[in-house]
Amino acid sequence: MPEAPWTIPSIAIAVDLAVFTVMDGMFQIMLVERGVEPYRGLPALPGGFLHDAGESLDAAAARELAEETGLDASRLHWEQLGTYGEPDRDPRQRVVTVCYLAFVVGTATPQAGGDARAASWVPTSTILKGDTQLAFDHRQIIDAAVERARSKLEYTTLAATFCDPEFTVTDLRQVYEIVWDEHLDPRNFHRKVTGVTDFLVPTGRQTVRHGGRPAALFRRGSAHLLHPAMLRPCPPRPASAIQTS
Repeated sequence: MPEAPWTIPSIAIAVDLAVFTVMDGMFQIMLVERGVEPYRGLPALPGGFLHDAGESLDAAAARELAEETGLDASRLHWEQLGTYGEPDRDPRQRVVTVCYLAFVVGTATPQAGGDARAASWVPTSTILKGDTQLAFDHRQIIDAAVERARSKLEYTTLAATFCDPEFTVTDLRQVYEIVWDEHLDPRNFHRKVTGVTDFLVPTGRQTVRHGGRPAALFRRGSAHLLHPAMLRPCPPRPASAIQTS
């Protein structure tokens, strides 16, 4: 039998997590401070290597999320964002990473662990302006993750995952405005979101926390998709091209 002209390469598999929240009027991403080389001391996305051949990607992502940030994957929305495998992305060896996108409510407090010395929320505007040096190719990944998060709000009901269990239409509109970095017409927004079947479920309660007239409180309904989609006021732009103040 002829010998194979190639051998199976040794490539490490890792997972990274782009975890977003809306907090203090800003769209923020969770970063950790690396406690080991390479890039010790630099901010990075939470993540790490698969433990063994029997661990699935989802299991590894959930484990790394818990170890490095203290968050429970079962309590938040998460999905695969993409795969990154440039030959020189990690100076140690050839590493292919699968990145996950996750949305959490702003009350979640990260707790560093594993090989992360610290974990904190960082405004995405700080990253997109390019003023922060990041480990590995994590700026590229964050750029893609921000755009994916923004686009998800156009055709899904995931914006409500950034809200408290009970929220007003104004609360929801502010999420869209913060994530998209765009001003939205309040009346048009109210008409669109209340017109989507099972997006918002009235609780029968009201609040005056925004001042003025009492506002109705809603909770998230069973709908997952927006039909019709609610497109951003401006055409989508690469996240790296967006200038923020």
